[in-house]
Amino acid sequence: MSRRCFTFAMLLFFAGLPALYSQGTAQPKFVPKLEPVAETKLIMEGLAHANFRGLEKILSKQPEEEQAWKFARGQALLLAETANLLMLRPPKKEGQNAWFEKATDLRAQASQLAQTVAKKNYEKSRAGLLSVADSCNRCHQTFRVPVLIDAFEGGKKLDVE
Repeated sequence: MSRRCFTFAMLLFFAGLPALYSQGTAQPKFVPKLEPVAETKLIMEGLAHANFRGLEKILSKQPEEEQAWKFARGQALLLAETANLLMLRPPKKEGQNAWFEKATDLRAQASQLAQTVAKKNYEKSRAGLLSVADSCNRCHQTFRVPVLIDAFEGGKKLDVE
């Protein structure tokens, strides 16, 4: 093959490469703007707290039914998704970095809990729920929210003074 043909073939190859690459990643015609709708307190009470307490109830004793384990996994995943929703609501003035760090930690802890629950490991699932509670409480301490999330004990006021 002559040098000129080789150069021409390489030019065609590299010129067509972006077109080949972009075919698999078509851009959507409409990209919605992600914006919070509900107040943060409602997200915390309606999603985070409700699913945390549901998990606590299921894990208060060893689940015997397959359906209970599946439901518990779903509640752990909803806690992880709640952390994603919280990331849409950072503080407006200061504390955004801490907010994102704490929400990311909650998502990681709840996701790990979901994986543990899927394996039906009772003791590790209970320990995972305690880790989720610790994640919540670290955030509450940082942002001076007077609520203590206390797995298997019941919630109390958190001293943030």
